[in-house]
Amino acid sequence: MMNIPMLLQRPHQHFLKGLLRTPFRRYRFIFHPSPHLGSGIPCAQLLSSPGLHWAKWMLPSNGLTRKLCLQTTLEEHTEGLSDKEQRLVDKLYAGLIQGQRACLAEAITLIESTHSRKKELAQVLLQKVLAHNREQEKLNKGKPLAFRVGLSGPPGAGKSTFIEYFGKMLTERGHKLSVLAVDPSSCTSGGSLLGDKTRMTELSRDMNAYIRPSPTRGTLGGVTRTTNEAILLCEGGGYDVILVETVGVGQSEFAVTDMVDMFILLLPPAGGDELQGIKRGIVEMADLVAITKSDGDLIVPARRIQAEYVSALKLLRRRSGVWRPKVIRISARSGEGITEMWDKMKEFQEVMLVSGELAAKRQKQQKVWMWNLIQENVIEHFRTHPAVREQIPLLEKRVLSGALSPGLAADLLLKAFKSRH
Repeated sequence: MMNIPMLLQRPHQHFLKGLLRTPFRRYRFIFHPSPHLGSGIPCAQLLSSPGLHWAKWMLPSNGLTRKLCLQTTLEEHTEGLSDKEQRLVDKLYAGLIQGQRACLAEAITLIESTHSRKKELAQVLLQKVLAHNREQEKLNKGKPLAFRVGLSGPPGAGKSTFIEYFGKMLTERGHKLSVLAVDPSSCTSGGSLLGDKTRMTELSRDMNAYIRPSPTRGTLGGVTRTTNEAILLCEGGGYDVILVETVGVGQSEFAVTDMVDMFILLLPPAGGDELQGIKRGIVEMADLVAITKSDGDLIVPARRIQAEYVSALKLLRRRSGVWRPKVIRISARSGEGITEMWDKMKEFQEVMLVSGELAAKRQKQQKVWMWNLIQENVIEHFRTHPAVREQIPLLEKRVLSGALSPGLAADLLLKAFKSRH
Protein backbone atom coordinates (compact mmCIF):
# COMPACT_ATOMS: atom_id res chain seq x y z
CA MET A 1 0.00 0.00 0.00
CA MET A 2 1.33 3.43 -0.90
CA ASN A 3 0.24 6.12 1.51
CA ILE A 4 -1.53 9.35 0.51
CA PRO A 5 1.33 11.80 1.42
CA MET A 6 3.74 9.87 -0.87
CA LEU A 7 1.23 10.08 -3.70
CA LEU A 8 0.91 13.83 -3.21
CA GLN A 9 4.48 14.23 -4.49
CA ARG A 10 3.38 12.67 -7.77
CA PRO A 11 1.36 14.14 -10.67
CA HIS A 12 -2.40 14.60 -10.00
CA GLN A 13 -1.72 15.91 -6.52
CA HIS A 14 -4.55 18.42 -7.02
CA PHE A 15 -6.98 15.59 -7.63
CA LEU A 16 -5.80 13.74 -4.53
CA LYS A 17 -5.96 16.87 -2.38
CA GLY A 18 -9.56 17.20 -3.53
CA LEU A 19 -10.20 13.62 -2.42
CA LEU A 20 -8.76 14.36 1.00
CA ARG A 21 -11.40 17.04 1.49
CA THR A 22 -14.28 14.55 0.85
CA PRO A 23 -15.85 12.44 3.64
CA PHE A 24 -13.92 9.14 3.84
CA ARG A 25 -16.90 7.04 4.90
CA ARG A 26 -18.12 6.93 1.30
CA TYR A 27 -14.87 5.93 -0.40
CA ARG A 28 -12.45 3.04 -0.30
CA PHE A 29 -8.92 3.67 -1.61
CA ILE A 30 -7.13 0.71 -3.20
CA PHE A 31 -3.72 0.79 -4.90
CA HIS A 32 -2.87 -2.02 -7.31
CA PRO A 33 0.74 -2.35 -8.55
CA SER A 34 1.15 -2.99 -12.26
CA PRO A 35 4.30 -3.78 -14.29
CA HIS A 36 3.31 -1.33 -17.05
CA LEU A 37 4.22 2.32 -17.22
CA GLY A 38 1.24 4.63 -16.98
CA SER A 39 0.42 7.60 -19.13
CA GLY A 40 -0.51 9.86 -16.21
CA ILE A 41 -3.87 10.53 -17.89
CA PRO A 42 -6.98 10.08 -15.74
CA CYS A 43 -9.66 7.74 -17.02
CA ALA A 44 -12.95 6.57 -15.51
CA GLN A 45 -14.75 3.28 -15.75
CA LEU A 46 -18.27 2.25 -14.72
CA LEU A 47 -18.68 -1.18 -13.13
CA SER A 48 -21.67 -3.27 -14.15
CA SER A 49 -22.67 -4.27 -10.59
CA PRO A 50 -25.76 -2.38 -9.34
CA GLY A 51 -24.82 0.81 -7.53
CA LEU A 52 -21.05 0.22 -7.88
CA HIS A 53 -18.77 2.77 -9.55
CA TRP A 54 -15.00 3.16 -9.71
CA ALA A 55 -12.62 5.64 -11.20
CA LYS A 56 -8.93 4.83 -11.84
CA TRP A 57 -6.03 7.19 -12.25
CA MET A 58 -2.72 6.01 -13.74
CA LEU A 59 0.14 7.34 -11.60
CA PRO A 60 3.73 6.64 -12.80
CA SER A 61 5.91 5.67 -9.80
CA ASN A 62 9.43 4.11 -10.01
CA GLY A 63 8.60 2.34 -13.25
CA LEU A 64 5.39 0.95 -11.74
CA THR A 65 1.89 2.14 -12.44
CA ARG A 66 -0.39 2.48 -9.45
CA LYS A 67 -4.14 2.55 -9.90
CA LEU A 68 -6.20 4.48 -7.45
CA CYS A 69 -9.67 2.95 -7.39
CA LEU A 70 -12.46 5.01 -5.98
CA GLN A 71 -15.33 2.67 -5.17
CA THR A 72 -18.78 3.71 -4.14
CA THR A 73 -21.21 0.93 -3.37
CA LEU A 74 -24.85 1.01 -2.51
CA GLU A 75 -24.00 -0.36 0.95
CA GLU A 76 -21.61 2.53 1.60
CA HIS A 77 -24.20 4.99 0.33
CA THR A 78 -26.66 3.73 2.95
CA GLU A 79 -24.13 3.78 5.82
CA GLY A 80 -25.25 7.24 6.95
CA LEU A 81 -28.92 6.25 7.34
CA SER A 82 -30.43 5.93 10.79
CA ASP A 83 -32.27 2.69 11.70
CA LYS A 84 -35.61 4.46 11.26
CA GLU A 85 -34.63 5.76 7.78
CA GLN A 86 -33.31 2.33 6.76
CA ARG A 87 -36.59 0.71 7.86
CA LEU A 88 -38.58 3.27 5.84
CA VAL A 89 -36.53 2.63 2.67
CA ASP A 90 -36.78 -1.16 3.13
CA LYS A 91 -40.54 -0.98 3.76
CA LEU A 92 -41.16 1.18 0.67
CA TYR A 93 -38.94 -1.02 -1.52
CA ALA A 94 -40.51 -4.31 -0.35
CA GLY A 95 -44.06 -2.95 -0.74
CA LEU A 96 -43.28 -1.41 -4.12
CA ILE A 97 -41.93 -4.57 -5.75
CA GLN A 98 -44.87 -6.52 -4.33
CA GLY A 99 -47.18 -4.16 -6.21
CA GLN A 100 -48.67 -2.30 -3.22
CA ARG A 101 -50.18 0.94 -4.51
CA ALA A 102 -49.84 2.72 -1.14
CA CYS A 103 -46.07 2.11 -1.12
CA LEU A 104 -45.78 3.34 -4.73
CA ALA A 105 -47.69 6.51 -3.81
CA GLU A 106 -45.48 7.09 -0.75
CA ALA A 107 -42.30 6.46 -2.78
CA ILE A 108 -43.35 9.02 -5.44
CA THR A 109 -44.14 11.54 -2.68
CA LEU A 110 -40.62 10.96 -1.34
CA ILE A 111 -38.94 11.65 -4.71
CA GLU A 112 -41.06 14.79 -5.17
CA SER A 113 -39.86 16.18 -1.85
CA THR A 114 -37.55 19.20 -1.95
CA HIS A 115 -36.21 18.44 1.55
CA SER A 116 -32.48 17.63 1.26
CA ARG A 117 -32.53 14.60 3.60
CA LYS A 118 -35.62 13.15 1.92
CA LYS A 119 -33.90 13.63 -1.45
CA GLU A 120 -31.00 11.47 -0.18
CA LEU A 121 -33.43 8.76 1.01
CA ALA A 122 -35.19 8.91 -2.38
CA GLN A 123 -31.88 8.27 -4.17
CA VAL A 124 -31.11 5.25 -1.96
CA LEU A 125 -34.58 3.86 -2.73
CA LEU A 126 -34.21 4.57 -6.47
CA GLN A 127 -30.84 2.82 -6.55
CA LYS A 128 -32.44 -0.32 -5.04
CA VAL A 129 -35.35 -0.14 -7.51
CA LEU A 130 -32.94 0.33 -10.45
CA ALA A 131 -30.98 -2.78 -9.40
CA HIS A 132 -34.27 -4.72 -9.14
CA ASN A 133 -35.43 -3.46 -12.57
CA ARG A 134 -32.12 -4.52 -14.17
CA GLU A 135 -32.45 -8.02 -12.72
CA GLN A 136 -36.03 -8.25 -14.02
CA GLU A 137 -34.90 -7.10 -17.48
CA LYS A 138 -32.30 -9.89 -17.55
CA LEU A 139 -35.06 -12.41 -16.75
CA ASN A 140 -37.12 -10.79 -19.53
CA LYS A 141 -34.33 -11.58 -22.08
CA GLY A 142 -33.13 -7.97 -22.07
CA LYS A 143 -36.50 -6.51 -23.12
CA PRO A 144 -37.71 -3.35 -21.33
CA LEU A 145 -40.13 -3.96 -18.45
CA ALA A 146 -42.55 -1.26 -19.57
CA PHE A 147 -43.68 0.57 -22.67
CA ARG A 148 -43.31 4.31 -21.95
CA VAL A 149 -45.69 6.50 -23.95
CA GLY A 150 -45.87 10.31 -23.98
CA LEU A 151 -49.27 11.81 -24.74
CA SER A 152 -49.98 15.42 -25.61
CA GLY A 153 -52.42 17.68 -27.36
CA PRO A 154 -54.10 21.08 -27.03
CA PRO A 155 -56.76 21.65 -24.35
CA GLY A 156 -60.06 20.20 -25.54
CA ALA A 157 -58.46 17.42 -27.59
CA GLY A 158 -60.13 14.87 -25.31
CA LYS A 159 -56.99 13.48 -23.65
CA SER A 160 -58.70 12.43 -20.39
CA THR A 161 -61.64 10.79 -22.21
CA PHE A 162 -59.20 8.91 -24.45
CA ILE A 163 -56.99 7.79 -21.53
CA GLU A 164 -60.02 6.49 -19.61
CA TYR A 165 -61.30 4.42 -22.56
CA PHE A 166 -57.83 3.27 -23.63
CA GLY A 167 -56.80 2.46 -20.04
CA LYS A 168 -59.91 0.35 -19.40
CA MET A 169 -59.23 -1.55 -22.64
CA LEU A 170 -55.64 -2.30 -21.55
CA THR A 171 -56.53 -3.42 -18.01
CA GLU A 172 -59.24 -5.74 -19.43
CA ARG A 173 -56.49 -7.30 -21.58
CA GLY A 174 -54.38 -8.01 -18.48
CA HIS A 175 -52.03 -5.00 -18.59
CA LYS A 176 -51.13 -2.82 -15.60
CA LEU A 177 -51.33 0.85 -16.54
CA SER A 178 -49.80 3.87 -14.85
CA VAL A 179 -50.80 7.41 -15.84
CA LEU A 180 -48.45 10.22 -14.81
CA ALA A 181 -50.08 13.56 -15.56
CA VAL A 182 -47.63 16.47 -15.73
CA ASP A 183 -49.44 19.59 -14.57
CA PRO A 184 -48.10 23.09 -15.29
CA SER A 185 -47.86 24.57 -11.79
CA SER A 186 -48.34 28.24 -11.23
CA CYS A 187 -44.90 29.89 -11.00
CA THR A 188 -46.23 32.42 -8.49
CA SER A 189 -48.21 30.31 -6.02
CA GLY A 190 -46.83 26.83 -6.80
CA GLY A 191 -50.41 25.53 -7.00
CA SER A 192 -51.50 23.38 -9.91
CA LEU A 193 -54.64 22.19 -11.61
CA LEU A 194 -54.79 18.52 -10.58
CA GLY A 195 -58.12 17.66 -12.12
CA ASP A 196 -57.26 14.44 -13.97
CA LYS A 197 -58.37 12.05 -11.25
CA THR A 198 -61.81 13.65 -11.14
CA ARG A 199 -62.12 13.36 -14.94
CA MET A 200 -61.08 9.68 -15.07
CA THR A 201 -63.52 8.30 -12.49
CA GLU A 202 -63.79 4.76 -13.91
CA LEU A 203 -60.07 4.32 -14.44
CA SER A 204 -59.11 5.74 -11.02
CA ARG A 205 -61.22 2.99 -9.38
CA ASP A 206 -59.50 0.23 -11.42
CA MET A 207 -57.04 -1.73 -9.25
CA ASN A 208 -54.78 -2.36 -12.28
CA ALA A 209 -54.46 1.34 -13.07
CA TYR A 210 -52.62 4.02 -11.13
CA ILE A 211 -53.16 7.73 -11.83
CA ARG A 212 -50.73 10.25 -10.41
CA PRO A 213 -50.79 14.01 -11.09
CA SER A 214 -47.23 15.32 -10.93
CA PRO A 215 -46.92 19.07 -10.20
CA THR A 216 -43.92 20.66 -11.92
CA ARG A 217 -43.46 23.53 -9.43
CA GLY A 218 -43.14 25.95 -12.34
CA THR A 219 -39.91 24.49 -13.74
CA LEU A 220 -39.19 22.17 -16.61
CA GLY A 221 -36.55 20.56 -14.42
CA GLY A 222 -39.43 19.59 -12.16
CA VAL A 223 -41.05 17.70 -15.04
CA THR A 224 -37.84 15.91 -15.88
CA ARG A 225 -36.74 14.93 -12.42
CA THR A 226 -39.86 13.75 -10.64
CA THR A 227 -41.65 12.30 -13.67
CA ASN A 228 -38.58 10.42 -14.85
CA GLU A 229 -38.00 8.95 -11.38
CA ALA A 230 -41.71 8.15 -10.98
CA ILE A 231 -41.50 6.14 -14.24
CA LEU A 232 -38.73 3.99 -12.72
CA LEU A 233 -40.76 3.44 -9.55
CA CYS A 234 -43.87 2.45 -11.56
CA GLU A 235 -41.78 -0.06 -13.53
CA GLY A 236 -40.52 -1.49 -10.22
CA GLY A 237 -44.16 -1.76 -9.10
CA GLY A 238 -44.97 -4.02 -12.06
CA TYR A 239 -46.74 -1.52 -14.35
CA ASP A 240 -46.03 -2.50 -17.97
CA VAL A 241 -47.64 0.46 -19.79
CA ILE A 242 -46.78 3.96 -18.55
CA LEU A 243 -48.57 6.97 -20.03
CA VAL A 244 -47.01 10.40 -19.39
CA GLU A 245 -49.65 13.01 -20.17
CA THR A 246 -48.73 16.67 -20.58
CA VAL A 247 -51.28 19.43 -20.34
CA GLY A 248 -51.41 21.78 -23.32
CA VAL A 249 -48.89 22.15 -26.10
CA GLY A 250 -45.76 23.85 -24.85
CA GLN A 251 -42.20 23.36 -23.72
CA SER A 252 -42.97 20.51 -21.31
CA GLU A 253 -43.55 18.25 -24.35
CA PHE A 254 -39.88 18.59 -25.28
CA ALA A 255 -38.92 17.48 -21.76
CA VAL A 256 -41.35 14.53 -21.92
CA THR A 257 -40.00 13.22 -25.24
CA ASP A 258 -36.68 12.69 -23.45
CA MET A 259 -38.27 10.18 -21.07
CA VAL A 260 -40.61 8.08 -23.26
CA ASP A 261 -40.24 5.44 -25.98
CA MET A 262 -43.11 6.76 -28.12
CA PHE A 263 -44.70 10.22 -28.38
CA ILE A 264 -48.36 10.51 -29.42
CA LEU A 265 -50.07 13.75 -30.39
CA LEU A 266 -53.87 13.94 -29.98
CA LEU A 267 -55.56 16.59 -32.12
CA PRO A 268 -59.24 17.63 -32.20
CA PRO A 269 -60.97 17.78 -35.60
CA ALA A 270 -60.72 21.57 -35.76
CA GLY A 271 -59.45 23.41 -38.79
CA GLY A 272 -56.92 26.04 -39.81
CA ASP A 273 -56.51 28.78 -37.23
CA GLU A 274 -57.36 26.59 -34.24
CA LEU A 275 -54.34 24.39 -34.96
CA GLN A 276 -51.94 27.25 -35.67
CA GLY A 277 -50.82 27.23 -32.03
CA ILE A 278 -49.32 23.77 -32.39
CA LYS A 279 -45.60 24.20 -32.92
CA ARG A 280 -44.01 22.47 -35.88
CA GLY A 281 -41.38 21.01 -33.52
CA ILE A 282 -44.03 19.12 -31.54
CA VAL A 283 -45.55 17.63 -34.70
CA GLU A 284 -42.01 16.65 -35.74
CA MET A 285 -41.57 14.76 -32.46
CA ALA A 286 -44.77 12.73 -32.88
CA ASP A 287 -44.46 9.03 -33.70
CA LEU A 288 -48.24 8.81 -34.05
CA VAL A 289 -50.86 11.52 -34.62
CA ALA A 290 -54.42 10.64 -33.55
CA ILE A 291 -57.36 12.79 -34.67
CA THR A 292 -59.89 12.54 -31.82
CA LYS A 293 -63.71 12.82 -31.69
CA SER A 294 -64.02 11.18 -35.11
CA ASP A 295 -67.73 10.40 -34.82
CA GLY A 296 -71.11 11.88 -35.84
CA ASP A 297 -70.92 15.29 -37.53
CA LEU A 298 -67.17 15.50 -36.92
CA ILE A 299 -66.22 12.56 -39.17
CA VAL A 300 -65.86 14.78 -42.28
CA PRO A 301 -63.61 17.44 -40.62
CA ALA A 302 -61.63 14.62 -38.93
CA ARG A 303 -60.94 13.04 -42.34
CA ARG A 304 -59.83 16.42 -43.72
CA ILE A 305 -57.43 17.02 -40.80
CA GLN A 306 -56.08 13.47 -41.21
CA ALA A 307 -55.30 14.11 -44.88
CA GLU A 308 -53.63 17.45 -44.03
CA TYR A 309 -51.37 15.85 -41.43
CA VAL A 310 -50.47 12.90 -43.66
CA SER A 311 -49.21 15.47 -46.22
CA ALA A 312 -47.48 17.60 -43.56
CA LEU A 313 -45.60 14.64 -42.04
CA LYS A 314 -44.16 13.72 -45.45
CA LEU A 315 -42.37 17.08 -45.53
CA LEU A 316 -40.91 16.78 -42.04
CA ARG A 317 -37.54 15.26 -41.25
CA ARG A 318 -37.78 11.65 -40.10
CA ARG A 319 -36.37 10.99 -36.63
CA SER A 320 -36.23 7.20 -36.98
CA GLY A 321 -34.65 5.03 -39.64
CA VAL A 322 -37.24 2.27 -39.20
CA TRP A 323 -40.52 4.03 -38.37
CA ARG A 324 -42.59 6.47 -40.41
CA PRO A 325 -45.11 8.45 -38.29
CA LYS A 326 -48.76 7.48 -38.89
CA VAL A 327 -51.96 9.55 -38.72
CA ILE A 328 -55.13 7.79 -37.54
CA ARG A 329 -58.68 8.73 -36.56
CA ILE A 330 -60.16 7.64 -33.22
CA SER A 331 -63.27 8.14 -31.11
CA ALA A 332 -63.25 7.51 -27.37
CA ARG A 333 -67.06 7.81 -27.40
CA SER A 334 -67.74 5.05 -29.92
CA GLY A 335 -64.40 3.25 -29.40
CA GLU A 336 -63.65 3.41 -33.13
CA GLY A 337 -59.97 3.16 -34.05
CA ILE A 338 -58.65 2.62 -30.50
CA THR A 339 -57.88 -1.11 -30.91
CA GLU A 340 -56.10 -0.29 -34.21
CA MET A 341 -54.20 2.47 -32.40
CA TRP A 342 -52.92 -0.01 -29.78
CA ASP A 343 -51.87 -2.36 -32.61
CA LYS A 344 -49.88 0.49 -34.22
CA MET A 345 -48.27 1.26 -30.84
CA LYS A 346 -47.22 -2.38 -30.37
CA GLU A 347 -45.89 -2.44 -33.95
CA PHE A 348 -43.80 0.67 -33.18
CA GLN A 349 -42.39 -0.94 -30.03
CA GLU A 350 -41.52 -4.19 -31.85
CA VAL A 351 -39.87 -2.43 -34.82
CA MET A 352 -37.81 -0.17 -32.53
CA LEU A 353 -36.76 -3.09 -30.30
CA VAL A 354 -35.64 -5.33 -33.17
CA SER A 355 -33.68 -2.53 -34.87
CA GLY A 356 -31.90 -1.60 -31.62
CA GLU A 357 -33.17 2.01 -31.88
CA LEU A 358 -35.16 1.71 -28.65
CA ALA A 359 -32.12 0.66 -26.59
CA ALA A 360 -30.03 3.47 -28.14
CA LYS A 361 -32.80 6.00 -27.45
CA ARG A 362 -33.06 4.98 -23.79
CA GLN A 363 -29.29 5.22 -23.33
CA LYS A 364 -29.26 8.71 -24.80
CA GLN A 365 -32.17 9.70 -22.53
CA GLN A 366 -30.24 8.59 -19.44
CA LYS A 367 -27.45 11.01 -20.34
CA VAL A 368 -29.93 13.84 -21.01
CA TRP A 369 -31.56 13.24 -17.60
CA MET A 370 -28.19 13.31 -15.86
CA TRP A 371 -27.26 16.69 -17.38
CA ASN A 372 -30.73 18.12 -16.70
CA LEU A 373 -30.34 17.23 -13.02
CA ILE A 374 -26.82 18.67 -12.90
CA GLN A 375 -28.10 21.91 -14.46
CA GLU A 376 -30.97 22.11 -11.96
CA ASN A 377 -28.69 21.49 -8.96
CA VAL A 378 -25.93 23.86 -10.15
CA ILE A 379 -28.43 26.72 -10.53
CA GLU A 380 -29.86 25.98 -7.07
CA HIS A 381 -26.33 25.88 -5.59
CA PHE A 382 -25.50 29.19 -7.32
CA ARG A 383 -28.66 30.97 -6.08
CA THR A 384 -28.19 29.85 -2.46
CA HIS A 385 -24.47 30.65 -2.34
CA PRO A 386 -23.95 33.30 0.43
CA ALA A 387 -21.97 35.78 -1.73
CA VAL A 388 -24.54 35.55 -4.54
CA ARG A 389 -27.73 35.41 -2.46
CA GLU A 390 -27.16 38.79 -0.81
CA GLN A 391 -26.44 40.50 -4.14
CA ILE A 392 -29.35 39.05 -6.17
CA PRO A 393 -32.10 41.47 -4.92
CA LEU A 394 -29.89 44.52 -5.41
CA LEU A 395 -28.77 43.57 -8.93
CA GLU A 396 -32.28 42.49 -9.97
CA LYS A 397 -33.56 45.91 -8.87
CA ARG A 398 -30.88 47.70 -10.94
CA VAL A 399 -31.66 45.53 -13.99
CA LEU A 400 -35.39 46.29 -13.65
CA SER A 401 -34.74 50.02 -13.43
CA GLY A 402 -32.51 49.89 -16.52
CA ALA A 403 -29.40 51.04 -14.64
CA LEU A 404 -27.59 47.78 -15.38
CA SER A 405 -27.64 45.45 -18.37
CA PRO A 406 -28.70 41.81 -17.68
CA GLY A 407 -25.36 40.63 -19.10
CA LEU A 408 -23.29 42.78 -16.74
CA ALA A 409 -25.46 41.77 -13.76
CA ALA A 410 -24.91 38.11 -14.62
CA ASP A 411 -21.13 38.70 -14.89
CA LEU A 412 -21.07 40.40 -11.47
CA LEU A 413 -22.95 37.52 -9.84
CA LEU A 414 -20.67 34.94 -11.46
CA LYS A 415 -17.62 36.91 -10.33
CA ALA A 416 -18.95 36.95 -6.73
CA PHE A 417 -19.56 33.21 -6.95
CA LYS A 418 -16.05 32.45 -8.27
CA SER A 419 -14.29 34.71 -5.76
CA ARG A 420 -15.66 32.67 -2.85
CA HIS A 421 -14.62 29.31 -4.34
